Amino acid sequence: MSGPLKIDTHIHLYSSRPEGEWWKSGYEIWEYGERDGVHFSKDAGTLEETVAALGRGGFDHGVVVNLFSADLFRLQYESTLAPEAEVAERAQALAQFDVTISERYMAFNRWLMETLADVPAVSGFVAMDPGTLSPERNVEHLREMAERGARGVKLHPVVQKFEPVDPRMHPVYQACIDMGLTVLSHTGPARSGEPFAEVPAFAPVLREFPTLSVLLAHLGGGKWRETLAVAQAFPNVAFDLCEIIEWAGASIAPTTEELARLIRDIGPERVVLGSDYPWYEPAHTAELVLSLPVLSQAEKNAILGENAARILRLSV
Repeated sequence: MSGPLKIDTHIHLYSSRPEGEWWKSGYEIWEYGERDGVHFSKDAGTLEETVAALGRGGFDHGVVVNLFSADLFRLQYESTLAPEAEVAERAQALAQFDVTISERYMAFNRWLMETLADVPAVSGFVAMDPGTLSPERNVEHLREMAERGARGVKLHPVVQKFEPVDPRMHPVYQACIDMGLTVLSHTGPARSGEPFAEVPAFAPVLREFPTLSVLLAHLGGGKWRETLAVAQAFPNVAFDLCEIIEWAGASIAPTTEELARLIRDIGPERVVLGSDYPWYEPAHTAELVLSLPVLSQAEKNAILGENAARILRLSV
């Protein structure tokens, strides 16, 4: 492709349009405040749609970072049960779901890697959930996924309800170091107030595992003002700008100039493009990167893809 290298480091993939539409409809975006005119994608995130969306934006590569939450997967499963089912029948189905959650978790990751096996233009990060498997079994599962081509792991401490420094995650972090994998985590406030995924919550992990490759999503989200101090204290951590760039100018979000200056202060070489597709369009996110003030064209080109290729060690 002509032009600068483009890599989207933050994509969600779904097995069908109904599944993707369920996940999109249940995700409330509240932390940035009010803003008119946000550009949302109409896609549901199937593989075919994902490849097409990357093509529309002239992207060379994409990275799927699927998340797993036992609670949300249970709600999704419940939504598929027949509305006319008896109460006892629904209860039995949900009980069976609960006892098979660990198998469903591993099957979810295996589905992702099997789906991407013949799609070299898209890499996969598998979900890691400390509440579904023991630390030892999580490491064993991660080794299997790495053998199948996984390039990293995805965490969402808010919906998974754990602190990043949770001791159950320590063996996973060490395994990521040993296998050369990156940890990508959601960052931002929780609606209920717990600081699970606020950027300062990652400081103990960054301190205890200084060689761990960590990519923090959303530049801190609605708590973006807390990001710079952690970035300055830990110069090896990287960030993606997905979603927050689409909401720049909202009442709680940074303006485009504040966002650009935050990136400049962190170091543009440490920030990568992510779209959060299928919520937003990769092509539109790239346009917003190119329209940022303050940053040079070379810095914007690096954010579009060069940084991700280096940080995630992608062969593109």
